[in-house]
Amino acid sequence: MPGFPLPAGGRTFGEEIAASGAAGMRERIVDAAYDLFASRGIRDVGVNELISSSGVAKATFYRHFASKDELVLAFLEKRDQVWTMNAIMGEARRRADTPEQQLLAIFDVFTDWFHRTDYEACSFINVLLEMGASHPLRRASIDYLAKIRGHVKQLADEAGLQRTDDFSRSWHILMKGSIISAAEGDLEAAHRASRLARWLIEDHRA
Repeated sequence: MPGFPLPAGGRTFGEEIAASGAAGMRERIVDAAYDLFASRGIRDVGVNELISSSGVAKATFYRHFASKDELVLAFLEKRDQVWTMNAIMGEARRRADTPEQQLLAIFDVFTDWFHRTDYEACSFINVLLEMGASHPLRRASIDYLAKIRGHVKQLADEAGLQRTDDFSRSWHILMKGSIISAAEGDLEAAHRASRLARWLIEDHRA
């Protein structure tokens, strides 16, 4: 009697199910860590709380993440997708038709974000400030912040602006500054940044 074909990669169905379960367990841990790290930062959340919140055994936790730092790296990767790509850049592109309008729409998205009761500021900035100068998590945060500048530069290139590397760095200062100001309680910080942003666009036109 012929056997069933193996799944892609040559694994048996039992192995495929086990791999799927392991992936689901890992995602469960990352999801629990995401909410905790985003709202409270890294240092305030301990491993025991992470294990308890994810509802997994300690052995299961360490099977997927050898250390808390490994989990923080997974959190930052997810934060990049959920926050940078989807919530900020993706939403800005959805809200406006032209690249220039999409750049300005970033601050419209920020305004909505700043007024949320669960506003948590920027995790990349938070981790950057929490970690020491030589810590790998600090380096990872710097890299993710650079990716945000890259998205801004891409929009500036699409808009036909000049000196777009300089533009993206200046624009990112407005983004980061408004995030910090909102954390201080200035819920209109994005509106203030948007006014400066319009001047910055004019300064970088062809």
